Amino acid sequence: MKKLIYIFITAGMLAFTSCNDWLLEPSPGVTNLEDFFTVGKTAIQTTNGAYMPLMWEFNNTYFPEWFIGDVTSDDALKGGQSLGDMSDAYDFENFKTNSNNGYLLDFYRAQYQGIARCNLGIQQIPLMKNDSALDASVQKRLIGELKFLRAMYYFRLVRVFGGVPITLEPINSSADWKKPRASANEIYTQIITDLTEANKGLWKKSQYAATDLGRATKGAAQAMLLKTNLYTKSYAEAKRWGDSIMLSNEYDLVANYADNFTLAGENGKESVFEIQYMADPMSDYGQGYGFTRGTFTVILTRSRSTKLGGGWGFNKPTQNLYNEYEANDPRRDATILNPKDSEIETPSQEIYLGSRYLNRKYALMNADNTFFKLDHATRGPINNKVIRYADVLLMYAEACSETNDLTGAKNALEKVRLRARKGASILPAFPYGTYADNKTDLIKAIRHERRVELAMEGHRWFDLCRWGVAKQTMDAYKATETTEAQAQMAAFIAGKHELFPIPSQEIDLNPMTQNPNY
Repeated sequence: MKKLIYIFITAGMLAFTSCNDWLLEPSPGVTNLEDFFTVGKTAIQTTNGAYMPLMWEFNNTYFPEWFIGDVTSDDALKGGQSLGDMSDAYDFENFKTNSNNGYLLDFYRAQYQGIARCNLGIQQIPLMKNDSALDASVQKRLIGELKFLRAMYYFRLVRVFGGVPITLEPINSSADWKKPRASANEIYTQIITDLTEANKGLWKKSQYAATDLGRATKGAAQAMLLKTNLYTKSYAEAKRWGDSIMLSNEYDLVANYADNFTLAGENGKESVFEIQYMADPMSDYGQGYGFTRGTFTVILTRSRSTKLGGGWGFNKPTQNLYNEYEANDPRRDATILNPKDSEIETPSQEIYLGSRYLNRKYALMNADNTFFKLDHATRGPINNKVIRYADVLLMYAEACSETNDLTGAKNALEKVRLRARKGASILPAFPYGTYADNKTDLIKAIRHERRVELAMEGHRWFDLCRWGVAKQTMDAYKATETTEAQAQMAAFIAGKHELFPIPSQEIDLNPMTQNPNY
C-alpha cells in the first residue's frame, strides 16, 4: 500500500510480524494515497505544489539557472566580491567544472523533485471523482499543467546535462530508484509528448481568472513546443507551433520594453510563462529547498555598493555584450547599468575582472533610478520571465528562416525591432548595416536580435550550444576580454563543455555513464 508517510521498522521487529496481529493495524498519523486524493481541492493543491521547485534557487548553494545561461556565455562574468565568491559559478565561467560542483547537484535534485510531484499528480488526479472544485474541465486542465511542468523540468535537465534518467511514475520503493540514463533524443521526445498532451487540456490565458495568472496555458505549451522543436532542428514543426500561438491573439509586445522587468509588468500581455515570486519577509538560512517564496536574483545581481542597491554583485554584463548593441538601441540601458565612479564604494569588490557593469533587468529599479525596497534583505518579489512574446517572435523568425519562409522571418524580426526603436530613426528593418538580403545574413541578424533583446535573461549559453557555435563564439569572446579575465579562463573543449557533468553523488546512487571527458 502506498503511503504519503513511510514507516520504517527494524529487522528485529519484522521477525515478529507473523505472530503479532497488532503490527498489521493502521499506524496513527499515516495517510494512504486513496484517502488523500478524495476532494477536488487536493488536486489543485497537488498541482500548485508541482510548480514550487521551479522557484527554488537555494539549498546548499545558490542555483538560479542564469548562472549557467548568462555566466557561462559571452554575456556575463560571475561577479561577486572576489574570484572565490560562489566558486561553483567561477568554474562555469572558466570551463573548469567537475562532477563535484555543488550548484549542479542542487540544480539536478531540484528538477527531479519537481518531476516527482508531477508524476504523483498525473497518476492520481485522473482517478478522482468530480466535485464542486474539480469539474471535468478543471481536472483536464490540472493534468495538462502537470504534464507541462514535467516537460519543463526535463527541458531544464537535458539542456544542462544531456540525457538523464526518465521516470514517469511515482517511485515508491528502493527497487524503483535506479533508472538507466536515457539519450538526449529520448528526453526531447518525452518532452514533446508531454507538451502535446498538455496543449489539449490547458486553457488559454484569457480563460483564467486574474488570481490564477501564472499557471501554464495553452500558449505556454505551444511556445515550449516551438522551442523544443528548434532544439531538435525540426524546423517545420517548430514553425507550425509558432503559427498556432501567434494566431491565437492571446499575446502581444508591451509598448515599453523596460516595463517587462517591473512588478507592474508581471503576467501582462507579453508574458507567456513566468516563474511566480512574491514578497516574503521570512529568513531561509539553513532551511534549504523551498523555504522562501521570494527570489534571490534581485539581491544576487544588485551592486555591492549601497548607493546602487546594496546587493552581492553577481552576473555582471561583459563589454562584449555592451558592444553588441547598435548605436542608440534603448534596450542597452534598460539591460545594463553602468555606474558612475561616485556610485562605486569599494572598486576592488565592485569591479570584477575589469567589468563594472551591472544587470539592471532584475535589480528592481524604479523609474527615477532608485531601488525598490525589499521586504527581506535577501528576497525580492519579481517574477522570472521564462518566455516572453518577443522570444516567441524571434524563435518563430528562426523557424521561418530555416524553412525558407524569409518573408515570415523578416516580419517577425521587424516586430521586435519596431518596438525597440519606438518610432525613432534607429534600428532599421532588415537588411541593415552589414547584413545583406539573404538567408545566411537573416539568420545572423536574428541571432544578434536574440542576444540584445533577451540579454541577461538566461538564454544566451543555451542558444550558442543549440546553434552549434559555442566553441567559435567563446574563443572569439575570450580574445576580446581583459587580461585579468583571460588569465582565469581554461580552453573551451568542443564535445565536452557544451554539457556539464552528471553530479558524482548521483552516479554513486544510480550508476550511469558520465558525460564525455569529465
